[in-house]
Amino acid sequence: MRNITRLMIDEYNLKDIDFMGYKFRKSEASFHHLIVPARNNGKETIENGAVLNANTSHPYLHLIECFDYDKFLAITNEMIEENMLGRIDSNCLKRIDEILREFEKENKNRRTSKGKMLIKEEFTRRIRQI
Repeated sequence: MRNITRLMIDEYNLKDIDFMGYKFRKSEASFHHLIVPARNNGKETIENGAVLNANTSHPYLHLIECFDYDKFLAITNEMIEENMLGRIDSNCLKRIDEILREFEKENKNRRTSKGKMLIKEEFTRRIRQI
């Protein structure tokens, strides 16, 4: 785990829920560039980051980025809000969950080019009651 991820877990007092409402253990935590992406030389700073589950929310968010950029931006804006608040916010998590449910409804039967379901079952398991 990167030092910035450890620092953010401590700073935001994250116990077991990431910035998108997914459960995580510290060993599963990953740093997601929020404002300036890594591909554009975005810095690994608290202001530019969110802690996500490396196995669920992080890959799911990048999948959404590929298929529905507007929803990706809406989720990113909610995480920026949490970052600015300095904590996980139940209202932001509710809005993120609504966006994710809409994406899942719109793409529930969509398959990859290899015939696998686009939305993995583990992507749909998140905290809904905050």
